[in-house]
Amino acid sequence: MLDVQRVDYIRVPVRDMEKANHFYGEVLGLKRNPNSPGDDWVEYETGNVTLAVMTPHTHDFEFTPLPPGTIALRVPDVAEAKEKLEAAGVEVNDMWDSGVCHGAGFSDPDGNRILLHHRYKPYEQS
Repeated sequence: MLDVQRVDYIRVPVRDMEKANHFYGEVLGLKRNPNSPGDDWVEYETGNVTLAVMTPHTHDFEFTPLPPGTIALRVPDVAEAKEKLEAAGVEVNDMWDSGVCHGAGFSDPDGNRILLHHRYKPYEQS
């Protein structure tokens, strides 16, 4: 059995690093890791996992956006986060309620689908 300690990063493919840096750093307000290895791979810290925003063509990959739901950002209030993104010019889908959590989807400038997410129902005790 493996001794997996955590997920180190999720690679996020982008075409335009300038737009990506603005979006992830300024619009979403994520902290840029000052030890990011280069201009074509910039890491943003979310508290429990790193988003490694990178240009695939400089790492021997073709660009393909992430599948929907790959990144879900936990926020205290989905409606409030949705309003803030919309005020910054980001198009956010309608908010939904699954009976367990609230969510609303949006895209980064390269079409990577991201989810605002907040679970409000406590987990069952076993």
